Amino acid sequence: MASCSISTTLLRFSLLRLIPKPTSSSIPLFPSISRKDPSRFRLFSASMASEPKESPSNNPGLHSIPDEVTKGYFMQQTMFRIKDPKVSLDFYSRVLGMDDCVLGLRDEFYWRYYIIEQREVLGVHFFLENVKLAGFLECMMKFSLYFMGYEDTASAPSNGTERTVWTFSQKATIELTHNWGTESDPDFKGYHNGNSEPRGFGHIGITVDDTYKACERFERLGVEFVKKPDDGKMKGIAFIKDPDGYWIEIFDLKTIGTLVKR
Repeated sequence: MASCSISTTLLRFSLLRLIPKPTSSSIPLFPSISRKDPSRFRLFSASMASEPKESPSNNPGLHSIPDEVTKGYFMQQTMFRIKDPKVSLDFYSRVLGMDDCVLGLRDEFYWRYYIIEQREVLGVHFFLENVKLAGFLECMMKFSLYFMGYEDTASAPSNGTERTVWTFSQKATIELTHNWGTESDPDFKGYHNGNSEPRGFGHIGITVDDTYKACERFERLGVEFVKKPDDGKMKGIAFIKDPDGYWIEIFDLKTIGTLVKR
């Protein structure tokens, strides 16, 4: 190995000797670049600096102008499957301060929306109109839904149909789905949270007033942490787990502003 390295060095030295010395009329091999003339750098950096990193030209596949028909679209819900609604509802309402958008009208909402939506799958071609029918269909679809969010539910309509429409008009809600029986099934091992192999889903994020104060409260309430605010290199940002192990990022706007400035 040493003899090979020495031979390579000698070869490079001999080649350098063959290069003619530059004269006043010859073109220099390595032209100097004056600091007073930054335009010299444009040849190398124009393509990099002309567009910001987040622009579509630097992100293949990203369209800057959305299709006109999608302008009314918005992100409405993320669905989590949960083991025990009693435990999950306590966490999202008491610990995180969310409210149940369908509170008090779950039965009417559930049957009228989901049974009508899936009637083709079930081979059912009718609308739910009475309690007996609801009891019959209850045996076929054994799950419950809870839409949690930070909306003012006091302003929601009391009419069942209008309340359902209102619920689906709210942005960024969490749809907790409970498949009946998992809470008492000794063989149920829980759901994959996406953060172990095979990795997929990552986390949701919650903006708080103050990350440190919020995490002090979470700690008092016995919440499990993935990362506390001062752990690791990313200071001021935390990750906690919900009762089913899903990760939730906790941050405040001041921290985000500080990190962006760095």
